[in-house]
Amino acid sequence: MIRSFIRNLHSGPVALQLRRFVIVGMIAAGVQMALLWAFVDVVGVHYLLGATIAIEITIILQYGINNAWTFEAASNTGTEFLSGLVKTNIVRGSAIPIQLGILFGFVELAGVPYLMANALAIGISGGYRFVLDAKWTWGQ
Repeated sequence: MIRSFIRNLHSGPVALQLRRFVIVGMIAAGVQMALLWAFVDVVGVHYLLGATIAIEITIILQYGINNAWTFEAASNTGTEFLSGLVKTNIVRGSAIPIQLGILFGFVELAGVPYLMANALAIGISGGYRFVLDAKWTWGQ
């Protein structure tokens, strides 16, 4: 069962979507990291507030790209586009406490610099977001 699941991730029906989702996620992670740095080091806000704002901005960015490219066969158009944006905000919004909790834990408990901790938190919470977005936002 596990071998079949891993094989499907590599060459199965979900493989292309997963690769595209990861590429979009990497782009968004770069944007989120740049925004977080700007909010904390340039504007001077607390890293958790800066992360929250940066996450929401990248949620909107990722939805647009994922809708047009990653899930193009099931892309949301017209009023479905707005409905999908609300759904992805719920999915990714539910991941915000996970990501912020991981970020906080790495920074405050392990002494990891906030940008490195944020990168780790993005990676750890990514699988959760893919499964819920694929199943609910785009109904795959």
